[in-house]
Amino acid sequence: MKKMLPWLVSLLLAITLIVIVALYFWSTLSKDSDAASPDKQAQESVKDVEAKPLSADEILKVTSELNDIKTNIGDNDYVVTVSFSFQFDSESAMKEFDKVKEIQIKPIVNRALWVMQPDQLSGTQGKDELCAELLNAINPVLTKGKLSNVEITSFIMVPL
Repeated sequence: MKKMLPWLVSLLLAITLIVIVALYFWSTLSKDSDAASPDKQAQESVKDVEAKPLSADEILKVTSELNDIKTNIGDNDYVVTVSFSFQFDSESAMKEFDKVKEIQIKPIVNRALWVMQPDQLSGTQGKDELCAELLNAINPVLTKGKLSNVEITSFIMVPL
């Protein structure tokens, strides 16, 4: 029995270490998957933006539109024509957005649409995911404020 004792202790120690490492990786991966979802990222990116009721005139001052983007989606048998409304936390952020709308924002929107499938875009959940993804992708481009809301104002998906 005395000859077996070191082997048993080593075996128990090895099993314990394996279990600890497995639990560590499991907890790390589960946190990363939560943070990787577009909805969670969108919530994180606008958590410092305080919601205050805006009048219609104030909304118009901080809202910009991107109209009639026409492109293929992930399934090349479909074409979408979509328009967006972008609401910002400040007028300076909207002005900055308007300056780079054609050269930086449209490519971001196109990339987001190119990976979407028709079944994703046919429901509201997929459209909400698209808006959340755009919010996450556009905010790093802006230096003078934050994008606080993205809405789809027009959406047409047509098979070729």
